[in-house]
Amino acid sequence: MGGVIRAGELAPDFTLASTLGETVTLSSLRGVPVVLAFYPGDDTEVCTVQLRSYNDDLSSFESRGAKLLALSPQGMASHLSFAAKYGFRFPLLVDEDKAVGEAYGILGPLGFYRRAIVVVGADGVVRWSHRALTSATFRRTDELAEVLDGLWASGT
Repeated sequence: MGGVIRAGELAPDFTLASTLGETVTLSSLRGVPVVLAFYPGDDTEVCTVQLRSYNDDLSSFESRGAKLLALSPQGMASHLSFAAKYGFRFPLLVDEDKAVGEAYGILGPLGFYRRAIVVVGADGVVRWSHRALTSATFRRTDELAEVLDGLWASGT
């Protein structure tokens, strides 16, 4: 498995089912920055802390014009239960075959999702990415807000 996709590369397009009852196609979001939060599993300890913190700070993404999408390989029933339990106000996307995870280089050696963040600029180009070395760490909202602020400053 290669490393996580790098800044400057065109973000691989995808169309995935969402907990908000729609399908989401990345290329249809051109014109706004998109934060892709890849996480290993629904209702697991660190993933719950991570996504709850993003939900609590959702205005940090929205005020910067960014769309937050969370992706993992669980099915829709699991995602819906997880989203309802914690009241997530952003979509959880279903990547059961892990094709999107593979395209973004976030699968670990055994084929499991690794925790990763990819920030896609309004032009569809990856502007920043990070894959966690351990499953117990994630990028905080304030760090991601700084990345998004940098996009606005650079005009991407």
